[in-house]
Amino acid sequence: MNITLDKNDEIVMKLLHYFITEEGYNPIILHGAKDEIWLENADSDYKIVRIVTNYIHNDEQFNWDIYRTRQIMRTIKKKTFSFNMNALSIFINLGDNVHLEEKPRKNIDCIELKNMSDINKYDFVLKSFPSITDVNDVKEKGLELFMKLTEEINNKNKDDATKANEIFSKKRPIITYALIVSNIIMFLMLVLSGASVFNIDPNILYSFGGLVNHHMMNSITDYFALISSMFLHANIIHLLINLYALYIIGPQLESFFGKAKYLTIYLVSGIVGGLVSMLFLGDNVVTVGASGSIFGLLGAFIYFGYHYRVYLGTVIKSQIIPILVLNLIIGLAISGIDMGAHIGGFIGGFITAKAVGIKYKTTTSDHINGWIMLGILIFFLIYMGTII
Repeated sequence: MNITLDKNDEIVMKLLHYFITEEGYNPIILHGAKDEIWLENADSDYKIVRIVTNYIHNDEQFNWDIYRTRQIMRTIKKKTFSFNMNALSIFINLGDNVHLEEKPRKNIDCIELKNMSDINKYDFVLKSFPSITDVNDVKEKGLELFMKLTEEINNKNKDDATKANEIFSKKRPIITYALIVSNIIMFLMLVLSGASVFNIDPNILYSFGGLVNHHMMNSITDYFALISSMFLHANIIHLLINLYALYIIGPQLESFFGKAKYLTIYLVSGIVGGLVSMLFLGDNVVTVGASGSIFGLLGAFIYFGYHYRVYLGTVIKSQIIPILVLNLIIGLAISGIDMGAHIGGFIGGFITAKAVGIKYKTTTSDHINGWIMLGILIFFLIYMGTII
């Protein structure tokens, strides 16, 4: 079998090989996009790299191409929850009547490559992709080049598929079940102490570790209530609602993050939610419940889903965000619901997810920044509790 690649074909193959295998970009399937390839990487300076082989004759065609690119980018931003998106358009076949360098364009940088050595003309590209010049070292031609690049791209795709399967494969949610059982045991202990199933006395809740206003924190036992209050509930309905939410959300997050990270997110979210709640509690008010931790799991789900939005973008838009919005509306409309714990838990869960990290996605700097942010948040909440 003979395969011949012209100069433009070789440039495209080398670029695809580089961006997919070296820079972690993934192809985007676009209906109706002809003679162009779109690649996406949310962690890069350029979230979009676009390789255009279509012949563009003059400035009018070029301007239309830029306009259409912006429209597609708006759609991608909505689907990927991106607030800011920069694109690099690489044109392989521009006509002499196109004046590329005379048109500054917001969020879209454009370059022209008549051969791979032209990449050295664009310092802003070399700054974002320092190793791209290594593409010039590829010596293979024709069929040999085609086979080499195709094999390496296929190997990269197989590796990505293996990693995704490891993350998304179903695992036994032992921690979630243990948390559910713990909450049930604590409720049974409340009932066995003489509390009503449908309306447990606040004094009993406090004696078992309910959380109170920070002005009433007088001993280490009162501070331990930041944890113990997560496992107490005011009545059977309160318990069932929270445990149902934990049963629905928990197994997925435990599978995605792993048991230790998942438990860390759950507990830290509850603590942050408790610290926020304490700032706004009235005197002689006791607050209990797992909702701060559960909202923390929702925050972690948002963080995880952003990094794996190719797999979870639809789930987040159709399920997670509506649940969040509905709960916030209910919390504002109905008295007695601790919105401080909900909001604090969500923020705590999001930041803790960044701190503990996502396998194959989180860098060392992300870990460090996450822990620093979490430390600052907890210190700030404790400090506010001492001055309010």
